[in-house]
Amino acid sequence: MKGIAIVTDRGCDLTADDQREHEVTIVPLIVRFGDDVVLDDGTLAPEAFWDRVAAGPPYPETSQPSPGMFEETFAPLVAAGKQVLCPLISGRLSGTFNAARVAAERFAGKVTVFDTRSLSLGQAMHVLHAAQGVREGLSLEAVVRGLESVRERCHLFILLDTVDFLRRGGRAARVLPMVKRVVRALRVKVLLRLAEGELQVMGAVRSRAKGVQRLIDEVAKLGAVEALGVGHTRRPEEADGLAERLALQFGLPRSAIGAIEAGPALASHAGPGVIAIAALRKAG
Repeated sequence: MKGIAIVTDRGCDLTADDQREHEVTIVPLIVRFGDDVVLDDGTLAPEAFWDRVAAGPPYPETSQPSPGMFEETFAPLVAAGKQVLCPLISGRLSGTFNAARVAAERFAGKVTVFDTRSLSLGQAMHVLHAAQGVREGLSLEAVVRGLESVRERCHLFILLDTVDFLRRGGRAARVLPMVKRVVRALRVKVLLRLAEGELQVMGAVRSRAKGVQRLIDEVAKLGAVEALGVGHTRRPEEADGLAERLALQFGLPRSAIGAIEAGPALASHAGPGVIAIAALRKAG
């Protein structure tokens, strides 16, 4: 064999630089504006996406890649003698995992599909950890064990500015009734966490500043952390400022804390004004 190839989906919000540096292959997610289908493959700029949202309806809807898209991605890698490791967006929020698993069955054990039970920067932490293991020459089994450890220690905390996009997207059906009741009754900002691959209501706050502080407080409860990242939609300055605060509070270099805008597929469900923190608790 000639090593391990890492394949993931666009839900990880991996930067183009990280994708190239770590030799990660990305399978696009799908965004639909009515009958117009757009591949979220990294080429649709956030400004262009949000311009289309502002011009709606139709508003964006999303779907997972087909098994065929994964099969087309896996085939040349397997043909080149690679083992393929595919850490993906939470299978409890997207059909992407199942589509990849169906495709993997065509390759006789040469493709391993892994449910990160995360998304965005949390998913990216899994992907980068796997890529580092590959670079160190670890076996596939050892890299998967590392992913299992990351999955246990990875946390994602989210502050929503609006629930309208979450309602349209339908990917948080289990928590949406509670979210709607809280927002309607109290006119507050909603905080979510990702737990066991599903979104859960963490609470509500009356101001954005209190919401951001609550995110920081939740990270602090984890104790020592080895990695942090800030995700956002349409809030680059706020995300950069939050990254600065996190670097000072948790003793990490500012350069190690990414501040990344979510791609169109995830933004279709999150809406504008989201701020989120992904945190990887230290092992041990």
